Amino acid sequence: MSTSSKKCAVVELGLISYTRAYELQQRAVAARKENEISDMLLLCEHPHVITLGRNGKAEHLRASDRLLSQMNVEFCQTDRGGDITYHGPGQIVGYPILDLTGHRRDVRWYVRMLEEAMLRTSTEFGIAARRIEARHGLWVDTDSGEEEKLGAIGVHLSCWVTSHGFAYNVSTDLRYFDLIVPCGIPGKRATSLERLLKRAVSVDEVKPRISTHFGEVFEREMNSMSPAELLEAISTGPPIGNLAAGGLSEIESSVTGVASGD
Repeated sequence: MSTSSKKCAVVELGLISYTRAYELQQRAVAARKENEISDMLLLCEHPHVITLGRNGKAEHLRASDRLLSQMNVEFCQTDRGGDITYHGPGQIVGYPILDLTGHRRDVRWYVRMLEEAMLRTSTEFGIAARRIEARHGLWVDTDSGEEEKLGAIGVHLSCWVTSHGFAYNVSTDLRYFDLIVPCGIPGKRATSLERLLKRAVSVDEVKPRISTHFGEVFEREMNSMSPAELLEAISTGPPIGNLAAGGLSEIESSVTGVASGD
């Protein structure tokens, strides 16, 4: 494998809607299949949104449409694996666009590597997180002996190119998880790095560390790429889904606005 193929771009998208991030993933996946881009990791936060995976159960949504509207929470069905989950500000969402033919064609291994990146990040903050057999994601034991979920995983593969990924709770408002049965597991609660450390933690404090550990576990050199460079790299090719030329312009306005701090 060449040196260039061992690189992975990291793109920080800032706060971006779930729908627009999904459209960017679609375009990036198509470009990765054609080998027009290298592996990449998209990092972002989402406005309040609840997503239901392709194997999810609608009854795991506890809130009515009216309550979701009152709380300004979007609801989206998606093609990732897993059940139901919540995304919101203070949560690092990572969307790896990897061609597993250059790594290992093994979905179980891939999920474990995502867990490992989050586990190493937690260890760096002094948190003893762990895996639980048959439950994807990252868990911590509470003083009462209960397990709480710190990080969630839901992935999608197409021709061995990955999309969707992981969500790591940093300073997430955990009350929003009360709107769902987290990951479809009754009686289990979510937690956050901020809650575990009993101090304020910003996503900017955590992002470089989770990116570094992602590079370690996938044996990739992580290089920063701007949202504008991403858009240029994936702008060729036919429209995918509802990502027509107008849609791409809308995404560009959103991403560059966030990136510039507007």
